[in-house]
Order: sequence, then structure tokens, then C-alpha cells
Amino acid sequence: MDHPIYLEHPWLIALFGVVIIVMLLLDLGVFNKNSHEITNKEALSWSVVWIGLAMGFSAIIYNIAGPTKFYEFQSAYWIEKALSVDNLFVFIMVFKFFDVANKNKHKILFWGIIGALFLRAIFIFSGAYLIKLTYLNTILENFGIEGLKYNINIIMTLFGVFLIYAGIKSWMPELEDDSADYNQTKGAQLVRKFFKVTDEYDGDKFFTIKNGKRLATPLFVVLAVIEFTDLLFAVDSIPAIFAISDDPFILYTSNIFAILGLRALFFLLDNFLYLFSMLKYGLAIILTFIGIKMVIAPVYHIDSIFSLIIIGGILVGSVLLSLIVARKPSR
Repeated sequence: MDHPIYLEHPWLIALFGVVIIVMLLLDLGVFNKNSHEITNKEALSWSVVWIGLAMGFSAIIYNIAGPTKFYEFQSAYWIEKALSVDNLFVFIMVFKFFDVANKNKHKILFWGIIGALFLRAIFIFSGAYLIKLTYLNTILENFGIEGLKYNINIIMTLFGVFLIYAGIKSWMPELEDDSADYNQTKGAQLVRKFFKVTDEYDGDKFFTIKNGKRLATPLFVVLAVIEFTDLLFAVDSIPAIFAISDDPFILYTSNIFAILGLRALFFLLDNFLYLFSMLKYGLAIILTFIGIKMVIAPVYHIDSIFSLIIIGGILVGSVLLSLIVARKPSR
């Protein structure tokens, strides 16, 4: 196993932290200080900015750590970005269900992603630590038993089987979920358990004062639903990126750059949802491929460059197919 890149180049941690903090402060404190509806032009501009930052950071990794780490970053980044699109479809339905005003959507997505920054750190670094402890040969040797020919990792194998199942399941047709009651999700139930919630929105506020009492607004309920949805989504996406690299810094930075661009991507998807009708099938194939890669890893290793080519080809192909068959829905 390679040494994590941040041990050899600790200044990368500071660079990553400074870039993320500065961009978040600019986003919240300058460009989106007041709640407003995000235009397609603004969403496209921010998408380009975040993708550009991710590509620039990967270029630095290439220069100091070589092509393998670069391929790992790129693969993990585009896997997370692609799987995030599936999650954004759910966000669209949540906002529709709670009738959230367009000008308030950015604030919910912003604070939802702040929560994801911490959750992903816990998942990725704890996952990387557990994976190191669960190589079967290491466990056998601790009991004085001779190791096997192939050094199987128990957690990675279980992740792989789960992703194959998830990929096959994702391929299956599903009924439209327009009738889903998001008030019954765990996130909404937790908020209502600990806070009294008013029935009316108060602008972009998460809490309001009513009859001298501090109450949570429906906007706070929506935030909780979004956070819980992202938590469930991470169950798919985090195992998937562990098939790409065992370097937690590569996985975390690529993951964060991908999800920080989700807000802008959301507003583009919200207006052009019909252009991505075939993407779910591409994502299903990607999940299945990654699962197979994890299961066969002890026997046959697929290089990062080939993984990147396969994942990129599937994504481009599914998007192009979506554009070919796209039909703009009537309003």
C-alpha cells in the first residue's frame, strides 16, 4: 500500500483547507449574501469554477505525486460527481414536496453541504482505518495461521458485493416517487421530536419567534431531510471510491470538490432534468463495475488509468444517449 500523500506533502492539507474556506466565505458572504433565485447563467458559472478548482488541485497532485495519484483523484472525483446527480434528483423531489421557494434553495444546499463536509471526513478516514485492519491474511497471522495465496480484504469484498447488488437494483425500473411523504423520513421526524415546528415559512429563516416562542420553520425540516438523504447516499458513494484508492486524503479531497459543486449543478438539473433520462443506467453500470473491481481485486488489479477511462466512457455515453432520446416535457 502506498503512503498517504499528505504524509509526504503536509502543506497540501493547508492548501486544500484555505481554498475550501475562502470559496465558502465568498459564496455565502459575498455572492449569495442575500437569498435570491439562482439563474442558469450563475449556476453554470459556479459549476465551471468548482470543476476548474478540482482540475487545478489534481494538476498539483500530478506534479508532486505522479500520474497514479492523479488518476485516482480524477476517478474518485467523477464517480462522486456522477453518483451525486442521482442524489440531486431526490433533492428536487424534496423541494417540490415542501414547496420551497426558489430563492431559498441555495441556503439549504449550502448548509447541507457544510454538514456533508464533516460526515464525509468521518466516513472516509474511519473507513480507511478499518480497511487496513481487515485484510484476511493479517487476521490469520495474528492467530498464528499461515496466510492465503490471495490477500482478501473482508470489508472491501462486502462493499463490492453490496455495490454489485446496488447496481443491478438501480437498473430495475422504478415507479415515480411523486407521492412520497418526506414528512415521514427520519430527518423530518427527528426535527419534530426535538422542536416545535410552525406550519408557515418565515423567509429564509430556520427558526422564528411566534407568540413569544422560538419555533423551527419548515425550512429547517427540509434541511434535516436533505442531510439525512445525503447520509443514506453516502452508503453507496463512499464504498465506491474505496475501490479507487486507499489514500484517505485523495478520497476526501476529491469527494469534497465534487459535492461542493453540487449546488450549482442542482439548479442546472432542476431546469434541464429531461436531458439526463439515461444517466441512471450509466450509474447502474458504474456501480456494478466498481463492485466487480473490488471483489476481484485480490486476484486481478485494474489500474487506475483503465478505471478512469471506463468510468468516463460510461458517463459520456449515457449523457450522449440522454441527449439523443431527450424530449422536452410540456409545462
